[in-house]
Amino acid sequence: MDAEPAVVVTDDAQAVAAEDSAAAAPIVRISSGEIRGRRDGETLSWRSIPFAEPVSGPLRFRSPRPRTPWDGVRDCTEFGPIAPQGVDNTVPIDAGLVPGEDCLWLNIWTPATDSDPRPVMVWIHGGAYCLGSSAQKLYNGRQLAELGNTVIVTVNYRLGALGFLDLSSFSTPEATFESNLGLRDQIAALEWVRENIAVFGGDPTNVTLFGESSGAGSITTLMTSPRAEGLFHRAIVQSPPATSVYGPERAARVAARFLEILELPAERAHELYDLPIEEIIVASDVLVDEIPAKVPGTLATAPVVDGDLVPRYPVAAFQKGLSHRIPLIIGTNRDEAALFRLIRSALMPVTPDAVNEMLRVIAADHPTLSHERLAEIIAFYPDAGKSKGAQAISSDAGFRMPSIWVAEAHSRHSPTWFYRFDQATPMLKAARVGATHATDLPYVFGSFGTMNIDPTFWLGGRKTAMEVSGRIQRRWLAFAAHDVPAAIDGSKHWPRYDEDTRATLIIDSTDVVEADPDKELRETWGDQVLGFS
Repeated sequence: MDAEPAVVVTDDAQAVAAEDSAAAAPIVRISSGEIRGRRDGETLSWRSIPFAEPVSGPLRFRSPRPRTPWDGVRDCTEFGPIAPQGVDNTVPIDAGLVPGEDCLWLNIWTPATDSDPRPVMVWIHGGAYCLGSSAQKLYNGRQLAELGNTVIVTVNYRLGALGFLDLSSFSTPEATFESNLGLRDQIAALEWVRENIAVFGGDPTNVTLFGESSGAGSITTLMTSPRAEGLFHRAIVQSPPATSVYGPERAARVAARFLEILELPAERAHELYDLPIEEIIVASDVLVDEIPAKVPGTLATAPVVDGDLVPRYPVAAFQKGLSHRIPLIIGTNRDEAALFRLIRSALMPVTPDAVNEMLRVIAADHPTLSHERLAEIIAFYPDAGKSKGAQAISSDAGFRMPSIWVAEAHSRHSPTWFYRFDQATPMLKAARVGATHATDLPYVFGSFGTMNIDPTFWLGGRKTAMEVSGRIQRRWLAFAAHDVPAAIDGSKHWPRYDEDTRATLIIDSTDVVEADPDKELRETWGDQVLGFS
């Protein structure tokens, strides 16, 4: 049989195809100029829309500035530089993503740009305040946008020493260092959304902020920041390290250590503005590894109580009734700390020695904490002297109890829903990591298989996972649209959380609602917030 003739594309045909592609590419005008996106099936998307100036040179350690308008049409079809960070981590960054200081941009997926206002969901990615990007395939918003007729936004912000190291104690009249720059970036992005999202078919009066891990911790912090009030109208908070917010004294000590790593005396701190970004990244990575190894349970870079953007410790603010009056979904994964054992990361203490040191430092930071109460907490964990017990204590100290403290305080004045994510595939159970930290993420975005090597379904379980994912997505989208996480699909009714019933949705192969499922744990820890000052 003769081979079929090859198809030859002429110059004229290529020109027509290019014109058709250009015609299909959506163009909108935002506050700083026109931008071109791309058509992805029925969804329109834009990548790397700048919401602020590059944070280099004199802006490196300063609050973000609005982007200077441009002429012509800016192409927003590919990802730009991600926030400066080391890319050789145990949690890999997608291949092809390159760090750079022109990193303050966001991505948008929308079903249409018509005038019919849609709910808006703004995602704050996690990564221990030191790594990650909204460009990661894991956070592709197309499926959520299509399923919920919703506008999805994912945001970049400064990380590590550039975003969450408080160098303000080294400010001089010649060189100012501002605090909480990563949070300031997030606020700038939310202000941009308020000003521009309507041209993408979004409703600026209907914005849900959602995030995981340090992204969720950012949200609990923003929920107590006066500067952020009114910029979002409900929140979904997944595994927040809500107590990982430190006082100015601890922050100053960590900043001083950063200068030591760079071999810069305090009087030369202003030179940080001019150092090559590569040197900043290397020193930041050293600091990020060193601090939690020296003081287990703490992070080198995290939000700081600065008396300005963050006026007080967030969980304490929640307990005083000072959180924004908005509906809230909050919860944690059952086996949070197992991930950190698996990847051998010091970001969470997972050995008995490390956990004991964490508890010792917490006790030193809380002089009123009785030895009897600390002994009761340790006694609650029969395997405290083993790795399993150490992981349980770490999970509860870092995630579970802070989330309970936030939920019970916020529920006193605003609608609150509480969950525990127990779902794990057979492979994750066999690997003894279970429903560990971040395993809920592909369920939210429907983004299974986006890692280079993904063992999730090596032993099956895909069908169940897809069903669980569908329920979570429908609940999250219903909450964004209607203030209630009620999936109109026969899913289990999820009642509000309050201090009488403590109704908790257990998300697993079959969803169930339990009243106060961790009652003994909660009563043992009590309601006095235990964190680092």
